[in-house]
Amino acid sequence: MSIPEKIGNYISGRIQALARMIFFAVKVFRRVMTPATYNSATRTVLINQIYFTSVQILPVFLLVSAVVGSLFIGVVFQALKNLGLVSLLGNVLMGLIVTELSPFFTVLLITLRSGAAINAEIAAMQVNREIKALEVFRIDIIDYLLAPRVVNGIISVVLLSFLFSIVLMTSGILFSRVIFGISTDVYVNILLNSTNFSDIVVALLKCAAFGFFITLIPIYSGLQATHELTSIPIVVSRGMVRVFAAILVIEVLSLLIRLL
Repeated sequence: MSIPEKIGNYISGRIQALARMIFFAVKVFRRVMTPATYNSATRTVLINQIYFTSVQILPVFLLVSAVVGSLFIGVVFQALKNLGLVSLLGNVLMGLIVTELSPFFTVLLITLRSGAAINAEIAAMQVNREIKALEVFRIDIIDYLLAPRVVNGIISVVLLSFLFSIVLMTSGILFSRVIFGISTDVYVNILLNSTNFSDIVVALLKCAAFGFFITLIPIYSGLQATHELTSIPIVVSRGMVRVFAAILVIEVLSLLIRLL
């Protein structure tokens, strides 16, 4: 094959793979939005997934949020003071921390902790023919395996991102008093006056999109495993690359939406 033919085949293959993933995402999204999906078994799996993803991680998440958030708040506040941009304090807090830093930090942490685990779990089930066994017993794998994990991803990212924002805002009370000499009442008023409803909506939608794709893509990659054990690390690494690519795409799209 000539070089143009190889390039064309590669691009065609990538487009077809993307189309299959989009079709899969639409199919799962429709089932997630269908109330009939949530039977007793699905609800049980969902509760367990939320516990493993959001509750078990809370001590570490709060500690990391407090340390990273305090360092970030201190650096940003000091930079604003040195540049004489104290008037932008509220815009920086709400526009940068709440809508950008909190979702991004949260999705990275959940991806590193749970994304690879979900990918390996589904791949192992595929290798051990557990997925096939569920299909033989006429158990819908989307309702039983996929939907609870996807919904858990959405809920976990939204709630933990909100919690991270609360931790940062609390740290801001201390640093605003030390660096700017601002009282708590003034600090709260600055936050309230800088709150923009559209920014909050964009942040929530971005968190939901993050949660949807950081669980959907590992599941999709895991289902592509063959019946050989050597396929597990291959689909896991491929899935994580796709996840981080999706995170960057969502982040760029959210920035474009805010600029429009």
